Amino acid sequence: MQLIHSVDTVVIGSAVLVFVAFLVGATVRIVKQFEKAVIFRLGRLAGTFGPGPVFIFPFVDKAVKVDMRVNSIDVPRQECITKDNVSVVVDAVIYYKVADAEKVLIEVRDFMEATFMIAQTTLRSVIGQIELDELLSQRDKVNKNLQGILDHYTTPWGVKVIMVEVKELALPEEMKRAMARQAEMERERRAKVINAEGEYQASEKLKQAAAVMHDEPVAMQLRCLQTLSEISMNKGSTIFFFPFPMDLVSQILHLNKDKSVERK
Repeated sequence: MQLIHSVDTVVIGSAVLVFVAFLVGATVRIVKQFEKAVIFRLGRLAGTFGPGPVFIFPFVDKAVKVDMRVNSIDVPRQECITKDNVSVVVDAVIYYKVADAEKVLIEVRDFMEATFMIAQTTLRSVIGQIELDELLSQRDKVNKNLQGILDHYTTPWGVKVIMVEVKELALPEEMKRAMARQAEMERERRAKVINAEGEYQASEKLKQAAAVMHDEPVAMQLRCLQTLSEISMNKGSTIFFFPFPMDLVSQILHLNKDKSVERK
C-alpha cells in the first residue's frame, strides 16, 4: 500500500509540474529587445508590450511579434522611359523600419509585400517624370523624391521609409555612344575657349608691354639684347652684333621728319 501511495504521489507531482510548465508556457511570452508584442484579446487590440516578459491569458489573448529593426527591400531591374523618351533600366534599394507595430498588423495585410509593390510602381513613375540629364547629374534629388513619395504612402501603414538609393542605371549602347561624342565635343569647346582666353590675356599683356617700351626706349634695347641671347643658345646660328647709339638714330629720324615737314 505504501508503494502504491508513493507511486500515486509521484504521478500527481509530475502531472502538476507538467501543468505548471504548460501554464507558464501559455501565459508568458519573451519579447526581444528589437521586437514589440501586439496583443489581441478576443480579436480586439489590447495594446503593445515589450521588450521583456509579457503575460497573456491563455486561449483568450494572441500575441504577434513585430520586428522593429531597419530592413531593406531590393527592387529588381525596371525598364523605364524618361521624360525625354529615353529607355533606361534602373534598380534600387529601399531601407525602411516599422514605426507603429499596431498599424502594420491592422491597416495592411502584408506590409512588406505592399511596400515592395508600391516601390516598383513609384520607381517607374518618378523616372518617367524627369529627363535623362537630370537622372544622371542629380541622383540625390531623385533619391529624395522617391523617398518622399514612398514615405507618403507607407506612413498610414506604420512603415517609415528611411532611405532610397538608385543602385544602377543602364543605358542603351547607342545612347552611350551619343553621350561619349557629346562629352568629346564639350571638351573640345572648353579647350578652344581656354585657348581664346589665353590669347586675349597675352594680347593685353603685349599691349601693356608695348606702351612701356614706347615710353622707355631703353626697354626696347634690353628686349633686343634678351632676344639675341635666346637666339645665341642655338649653336647652328651665328650672330654679328654692331653696337650703335640709339640717340644718333633718334636724331637722324627727327632730322628726316623736319625735312619732310619743310618740303610740305
